[in-house]
Amino acid sequence: MTTRPRLLKYRIRRSTPLLEPARDSAGVPRPPLQAPGAGAGPADRPSAPAGSAPPAESVAAREGEPRGLTAGPGEAAAPATPPEEMGPTDPLETIRQEGLTPRQLRMARRTAQKHGIEVASDFDAVRQLRRRGIDPFARSTLLQIVPNDAAPAGPGANLPQTVPAGTPNLPSTERLSPAERRAGEIMRIQKDLARRRRRRSALLGLRLSLFVALPTALAGFYFYEVATPMYATESEFVIQQAEATGAAGLGGLFQGTSMATQQDSMTVQSYLTSRAALGRLDDEFGFRDAFSDESVDPIQRLPADASAEETYEVYQDHVRISYDPTEGIIKMEVVAPDPAQSQLWSEALIGYAEEQVDQLTQRLRASQMEDALASYEAAEARRAEALSDWLAIQQSVQQIDPAGETAARTQQISALETERQQLQLSLQERLSVPRPNEAQVANLQTQIDNIGTLIANLRDQMTAGTGADTSLAASNTELRLAEEDYTFQTLLVQQALQQMETARIEANRQVRYLSLGVEPVAPDEPTYPRAFENTLLAFCVFAGLYLMLSLTASILREQVSA
Repeated sequence: MTTRPRLLKYRIRRSTPLLEPARDSAGVPRPPLQAPGAGAGPADRPSAPAGSAPPAESVAAREGEPRGLTAGPGEAAAPATPPEEMGPTDPLETIRQEGLTPRQLRMARRTAQKHGIEVASDFDAVRQLRRRGIDPFARSTLLQIVPNDAAPAGPGANLPQTVPAGTPNLPSTERLSPAERRAGEIMRIQKDLARRRRRRSALLGLRLSLFVALPTALAGFYFYEVATPMYATESEFVIQQAEATGAAGLGGLFQGTSMATQQDSMTVQSYLTSRAALGRLDDEFGFRDAFSDESVDPIQRLPADASAEETYEVYQDHVRISYDPTEGIIKMEVVAPDPAQSQLWSEALIGYAEEQVDQLTQRLRASQMEDALASYEAAEARRAEALSDWLAIQQSVQQIDPAGETAARTQQISALETERQQLQLSLQERLSVPRPNEAQVANLQTQIDNIGTLIANLRDQMTAGTGADTSLAASNTELRLAEEDYTFQTLLVQQALQQMETARIEANRQVRYLSLGVEPVAPDEPTYPRAFENTLLAFCVFAGLYLMLSLTASILREQVSA
């Protein structure tokens, strides 16, 4: 706090002039300079009463004067010489010879400026002031910041005036010591600070009562007396799938964990909190009518002509579903004005979740089975066609087993080759005698030739056909190709059958199951509102808002006043 200093104004009365009398060139003292209408001199002025101390302002005014310009006690100073009695010499030069100090010259210039006199120098200011009858070194002129134009002019205007006794406007002559004055100032400052603290404390209490205590009291009254009791039914369920036996790779690492069904769980959670689930619940169990009843308090009550968006907002507030990705558990809490109704709604939502789980993989399973069945049927048709071609070739070449036919022909050729070798040996024996029998030799030679012709015919039948007949090798090749084609198509049929069985197993594994961990049970006591917790929360909210607003206002006030 800053205390404005008080300025006490006193009248200075001197019994003697402050300046020594000026002398002329001959050393004769000049008469004192008097103001127009002033008295004869200091002897005509009333003296101070005996035993009284001079005023403090007079002593303080004398402390700054230069030495040699004040008169001692009991001495009368000679009056200054008026400008009219100065010698014929230059007045400015005479003033320079008086030995005036720089401080006196500055005082003269200030006095001239206050009286509106234009001067060329400090000595000119002293000359013009003396010419106009104004003391350039008078102390009284320095204390007057603004010239008193309203002062009465005339004889004795500047002399001390008598004051009637009992006038309350006179300054007190009692002076306090600096310690007492400082103590008084400190006491006044402390009282002012205490008054400001009390006022600020009262304002702070009023603001807290208005912005924090009153809203908290209204909230507590609502939670304790007005709010309709609500009943909450809690349930927990998890989505599972069949585990595949012998699963390999990265897919087998997540079997049996929550990561395998995380996407399905999040899909079910989104469905249960959607408008589709709200529509089914409202159509089947009257969700809108339950919250539009007159027994529900006005804040929680749903208007009779409420829109779909308003109903959906109430549904989101009273049906809370959360998913724990760590355990893979879906937690559901259904709040209703009636406990039985809360349990009924919870069971209905669980049924909706089961239907949604079944629909998630139904299309995938159907698609897998259709593709596997179509592949198996195509393989069966190709195998039947290959078998028909094989039978047609067998009928055309009149062979059933080309490998057996080739083996029989090969055995015949081998037997004929053996017989021909034996006949050739016999022929050599007959020819080895000196005179062989020509008939026997001719017979043996004929048999050998016939066997060779038969072997050649057999070989021709096996390698190259005659006329329209195809060779045995070509027939065997056709039969072998037809047989291999049939064998290959049979293998494809087996693979298609195996793939169809795998698709059936995979489709069965894709089936999801919803397992209840906590069944919905109707509560026997209302769950909401939690009056104490909600009231405490309201207090914290209003207190935080008030604190934020007050800090913002303080910062803005600082920025504006800076």
